[in-house]
Amino acid sequence: MRHTDIIENEWITLPDGRRLAARIWIPHGLGPVPAILEYLPYRKRDGTAPRDETIYAVFAKAGYAGVRVDIAGTGESDGEFNDEYSEQELSDGEAVLEWIASRDWCDGKVGMIGISWGGFNGLQLAYRQPAALKAVVSVASTTDRYADDIHFMGGCLLSDNANWAGQMFAYLSRPPDPALRDDWRAEWIKRMETLPFMAADWLGHPTRDAFWQHGSVCEDYERIKVPVLAMTGWADAYVNAPSQLVANLRGPAKALMGPWEHRYAHISKLGAADFHSEVLGWFDRWLKGEQNGAEDLPDYRVFMQEHFNPTAQNKPRQGRWIAEKEWPSPNVSQQRFYLGDGCLEQEPHAGECLLSTPAHVGLASGVFCAGMRVDNELPGDQSGDDALSVCFDLPLDAPLELLGRAVLNISFKSNAPVAQIVARLCDVSPDGVSQRISYRPLNLTHHSSHETPQALVPGHRYRASIALNECAHRLRAGHTLRLALSNSYWPIVWPAPTVTTLTLDLHECTLELPVRTVATEIAPAAPADPQDFPTLAADVLREPSAAARTDLMEGGVIVQETFDDYGATRNANHGLEVGSHVTTRYCIHPEDPTAARFESLWVFTFQRGDWCVEIKTENTMTCDADNFYLHRNLRAVEGTAKTEVLTKEWSQTIPRGLL
Repeated sequence: MRHTDIIENEWITLPDGRRLAARIWIPHGLGPVPAILEYLPYRKRDGTAPRDETIYAVFAKAGYAGVRVDIAGTGESDGEFNDEYSEQELSDGEAVLEWIASRDWCDGKVGMIGISWGGFNGLQLAYRQPAALKAVVSVASTTDRYADDIHFMGGCLLSDNANWAGQMFAYLSRPPDPALRDDWRAEWIKRMETLPFMAADWLGHPTRDAFWQHGSVCEDYERIKVPVLAMTGWADAYVNAPSQLVANLRGPAKALMGPWEHRYAHISKLGAADFHSEVLGWFDRWLKGEQNGAEDLPDYRVFMQEHFNPTAQNKPRQGRWIAEKEWPSPNVSQQRFYLGDGCLEQEPHAGECLLSTPAHVGLASGVFCAGMRVDNELPGDQSGDDALSVCFDLPLDAPLELLGRAVLNISFKSNAPVAQIVARLCDVSPDGVSQRISYRPLNLTHHSSHETPQALVPGHRYRASIALNECAHRLRAGHTLRLALSNSYWPIVWPAPTVTTLTLDLHECTLELPVRTVATEIAPAAPADPQDFPTLAADVLREPSAAARTDLMEGGVIVQETFDDYGATRNANHGLEVGSHVTTRYCIHPEDPTAARFESLWVFTFQRGDWCVEIKTENTMTCDADNFYLHRNLRAVEGTAKTEVLTKEWSQTIPRGLL
């Protein structure tokens, strides 16, 4: 077996003198080899170390150097972190690629891999066309930072804008490792003093302006010249990018959609697969020049899901693998149905439908991005939310396969200047269990533009279209396809400021379904079962655990609370002990959308010998009809006596505008 040389910490000096910290895996004695870069703010020393151990040793065995680099101001890297996908991050990334290509252990060819953040910046760096970058594997990413990220969807504010900002607030407050930086304490304090208030920064850009256009590769797909393999899973939040990339990139591009949550496929809890072979096959073709047929794979390989009894807990999905040789596919056609009296019909239906649902619709929605918590993340049985929604059913006497994005077209009037509509597609079994297939909200002030929304004139008639999120789902004969409409979707979507009533003109309301019909299936080229892979040598000091509960409080407020303890471990390589846990609370009153409230509390602990620190970060977001109110605080202590290092609070008020 080939030996791997591991450099625990290597300094990459940037043109301005700042240094970024890298961990590097090099195949021993193999000579210059291609390299694979993953570029993140999540700390290679401890944050992603368990995951990295499952990947880069396998890549090194296959003849690649693996390079895990921490973005400026994170981990042990110099500088200040200013925002996600900033110009500094991307220009630094170009310098990192050039540095890697110049090493004597690298043959000059570099690929990029990443999930979520790393999937984003892999595409964004490809967009900038650095010479050394030759191929990308992008997992759970986006082509449009406004349309399909964790901040806004359909012009609606996602509550994860605050939740994710709170998580990054906690992540960025962590200290460098004293074993690698003698100045760790001064650097730590400087970082905590200057933490960006990202929840406020992001909320300050409620429309698709230049802030979101930066880093959105859909602005000019033709700028991406290198081959791209795009992957994600149906339980993930980022389901739209793979098909968009395959449909729009001019160079080699393939898409792979599994049943997975927000994790690399080999460590998925929902049906693990051989991630390593998929990735290495792609890089072997484009970094080593092997004629392995990667370019001949079907454009779109997909796990076609079927109904199962949905629960919030992790469990494998049901379905089968299919493939489409080209995408868009001639096997998929849009079939139109009209919204009728509680049903979907073949012909237009006269009449109106009132839509005025309570603010707590969505309690069965699960978390926005499953895979980032320990458990209790997935959407459960939707029948409770369906009962609070306005539903249109289509009973099926034959199976129906959906592949793509359903489109809801509506003609509506609103009684308020700001209103939302949320559309869900569900598969309802004969015994009434409702499984969510897809969903999408729309801020109706954005009915014609995400760049220049306009307040609604009460009583005026408007038209709007909603392309629901990508799906692949087979409904069985005897099941019912349900379209469920609501005015809210809590806690995924932050509600509009007032209770609203929409009047739909049913004669002008249609649902277009992406129906797949195939005479003869082609070989799906499905991923294999996961191969064996190494894991990090670590002592478990506290096992992970998770809990969730929903309570009805005095006065009618409904509280959803989750607790995720990520446990505590000691890294056997360098002795660092790390523990963390998070509590989140979402509050809403069914009749008062301004009662919406988000809270989170993160705790991180670090220890090695006599050295120990603890950081607590709290985040709160509330609102009224006119403003959003953001507050956060941080307290850091050190030593067994828990001597205070820093306590700081931040508050900001952001006008709601048309949110």
